[in-house]
Amino acid sequence: MSTEERIKKQISDNSILLFMKGSPDKPQCGFSQRATQILMACGKEFSFVDILSNQDIRETLPSISNWPTFPQLFINGELIGGSDIMMDMYQSGEMQKVIDEATEESPD
Repeated sequence: MSTEERIKKQISDNSILLFMKGSPDKPQCGFSQRATQILMACGKEFSFVDILSNQDIRETLPSISNWPTFPQLFINGELIGGSDIMMDMYQSGEMQKVIDEATEESPD
C-alpha cells in the first residue's frame, strides 16, 4: 500500500482524525497542543497520527489535503483545517456540533 493510499484509508476509517506533531498526551508543538485540547473539550474520542514518527505521511499529506501546515483535522473524510480554524469553530460552537454529528450512532 502506498503512502497516499494509507493516508486516504486512515481518513476514511476514522470519523475524527487529527494529523499532529506528537500525541494528545505529549504534543510536540503549541498548535498540536491547542488542537488536542479543543477536541478533548468536545468530549468525544478521536484518532490521531503522529507525523513526526511518520515522515512519509508528513511529506505526502499536504499534497493530498492541499493544506501545507500541521495539525490537520479531518472529520468524516473532510479536511476541517488547522488549529486556528478549529479554535474559531470551537468558540462559535460549530466544532461541538460538527463533532457531535460525526459521532452520532447511525440508526440500524
